[in-house]
Amino acid sequence: MTSRSTAGLARLNAADADTAARLLREVCSSTTWVAAVLAERPYPDAEALLAASDAALHDLTADDLGEAMAGHPPIGRPEPGDPTSAREQRGMAGASDRLKAELLELNLAYQERFGHVFLICATGLTGEQMRDAARARIGNTLEQEREIVRGELGKINRIRLTRLVAAEGDPS
Repeated sequence: MTSRSTAGLARLNAADADTAARLLREVCSSTTWVAAVLAERPYPDAEALLAASDAALHDLTADDLGEAMAGHPPIGRPEPGDPTSAREQRGMAGASDRLKAELLELNLAYQERFGHVFLICATGLTGEQMRDAARARIGNTLEQEREIVRGELGKINRIRLTRLVAAEGDPS
């Protein structure tokens, strides 16, 4: 672990509960996940933080997952002014109007079928890869999709936590 990530983790560990909870909510909007990760502080290293995140995610109920997904904008429509969603959905930046329209249609169909946004760890994916994943997953059962979503949310949380503990200066 680098001294920079050690310093970032130290800031998270030393933050008052309200500040730490706010920082963790930026990683995952599930109140249950935030409380579980917060309760395990202080973390000796980033690996322990990631393990606590994974364990908390594993224990989330369907309602908790719904709360977590509600914090994510639809693919292809990052939240205006939110650098995190823009960075994570960078693969859609140069997408054609046709691809954007196709993904919007798939997003709407997915949301109608499952009752929540299509969640995918978009970091490093192209618009075509996201579209293909949406096409493939729309035929899943609710139970299959819930577990896929749990896995995708885990990837997103790990990326965001890694960035959080690597942040220079005050992350608040």
